Amino acid sequence: MPHLELAGASVLAAALVGAAIRGSIPYMFVSLGECLTETSGRINLGMEGILLMAAMTAFAVSQSSGSPWLGAVAAAAVGGLLGLLHAAITELPGVNDIAAGIAMIVFGSGLAFFFGKQFVAPMAPQLPVLDLGGWASAPATRAAFRVSPLFFLGILTALVLHYLLRNTRWGLHIRAVGDAPEAARSMGISARKHRILATTIGAALAGIGGSHLTLYFPGIWSEGISGGQGLMAVALVIFARWSPLRCLGASLFFGGAQALGPSLQSLGLNGVYHLLNASPYLLTLLLMVASCSRDGKLSGMPGALGGRG
Repeated sequence: MPHLELAGASVLAAALVGAAIRGSIPYMFVSLGECLTETSGRINLGMEGILLMAAMTAFAVSQSSGSPWLGAVAAAAVGGLLGLLHAAITELPGVNDIAAGIAMIVFGSGLAFFFGKQFVAPMAPQLPVLDLGGWASAPATRAAFRVSPLFFLGILTALVLHYLLRNTRWGLHIRAVGDAPEAARSMGISARKHRILATTIGAALAGIGGSHLTLYFPGIWSEGISGGQGLMAVALVIFARWSPLRCLGASLFFGGAQALGPSLQSLGLNGVYHLLNASPYLLTLLLMVASCSRDGKLSGMPGALGGRG
């Protein structure tokens, strides 16, 4: 009997780890993109709309072309275009980042819902997976460790972004326009150019996260597929203190919270399923409250955030 309980616990642990990895990928790419955007001194709350439009685009291109990788590239391109639009709008005089982001949520979601109606299908061609569970004897454990290559691409992206921001001239300029835009301008650094580039690249990264939703997990297109992950990732960046490397850990944390309800349901524990399924939203609320400070300044926060700079 204890042996059976131990086996059940190990299967649950494996399922949670696998589900946390799967669920972390959209958070990972959106948070890395938002981290880059905010480091330049801009906030893009429109990531939710970008995530949805990218997810629909990935599904449509994969279904039409038969190539899921082409779908992922198209999702990144569409995300970048929407990011460029957001960046151009927020550089206009008197435009507020928050208002522009809310408008982008509505715009991106509306486009995705309109064009996505013709792409309702059981499943488009899916991204390949890496089978890392060959060492396990239990089928459930082997299935849990079938990992999307996007997970490792996300880790690589975080490492590269960390290096670029900390060790290159371009990264120094991005941080300069985010921390002290007036000082950067006095040194001949174009705040507008760097912010537009950072916002565009950041939205393209979010687009890759959107492709994961329709080309790997859950692998279908529906209007509610993002579940607010684009907005939650903004809170995740605050929790990670604007660090690309900490965004990795925070993404796994959120992915694990998202996976807790379904994992327990798979073991027949249905009583608290809906409560645990809401844990990512509760975490977001708690993190926003915990991040509050009396002076409105957080450790690692770019100086230009909250101002026009």
